[in-house]
Amino acid sequence: MTNVTKSGTFSLGDRKVTRLGYGAMQLAGPGVFGPPKDRDAAIAVLREAVASGVDHIDTSDFYGPHITNQLIREALHPYARNLAIVTKVGATRGADASWNAAQSPAELTRGVHDNLRNLGLDVLDVVNLRVMGDVHAPSEGSIEEQFTALADLQRQGLIRHLGLSNATSAQVAEAQRIADVVCVQNHYNLVHREDDALIDELAQKGIAYVPFFPLGGFTPLQSETLSSVAQRLGATPMQVALAWLLARAPNMLLIPGTSSLKHLKENLAAADLVLAEDVLVELEEIGKKRG
Repeated sequence: MTNVTKSGTFSLGDRKVTRLGYGAMQLAGPGVFGPPKDRDAAIAVLREAVASGVDHIDTSDFYGPHITNQLIREALHPYARNLAIVTKVGATRGADASWNAAQSPAELTRGVHDNLRNLGLDVLDVVNLRVMGDVHAPSEGSIEEQFTALADLQRQGLIRHLGLSNATSAQVAEAQRIADVVCVQNHYNLVHREDDALIDELAQKGIAYVPFFPLGGFTPLQSETLSSVAQRLGATPMQVALAWLLARAPNMLLIPGTSSLKHLKENLAAADLVLAEDVLVELEEIGKKRG
């Protein structure tokens, strides 16, 4: 069995979690909307992830909507004491599968209660405010009203810790003046490197950085260099991409998602992959070429 603890641990709020976790987004249907094609397979993936040592699952009630949280509850409730479930609020889904901003205090409060109900929890471990900028890239603007609303819910005991998703460095600083930020979840991978400075800044502060689309999202990373390195190491390109992220910074927490048991095991095996210095230098060139 793959030992995900080989990737080490990092603080997520008041607990240490293994750095290789699991993202539940792909458990919903096409376009992250509707039920999965195979519900039993989705349940099996969640249970296998936890059985393999994963103690950090990322989700949201707008995945589906409601679908992934209900699957998590069915598969894993009552939850292991060491399992951290991280969710996010700030959007809703339309009947046409559209993604719609839900950023008012009332909408954020409703989102928190939806997550509590569908996950079967009395308190959420971590709630990320999804800042509604571009689809995959943050844009500047004050988040004081939104983050204050979540801080109020935290004071009420409904949330243990707060984080941000799709946020800029300035927004992180603004949020920290309101309440502690324990993680930032932005678009980042071997090719998309815009957050390099932010990652280092957060590492110095002991704040976790959680890249979404760590493998390129719905368009997997493609690179001749990546494929060549993977072939030499006897690994898949995606395993090398995940191993590079683990090597990139100690505060990096990964949440690769899949609805396949085979791919889950491949992703988790990235914890066993050690990249030599010359390989890291070679992989660094991929991001530089894109820039």
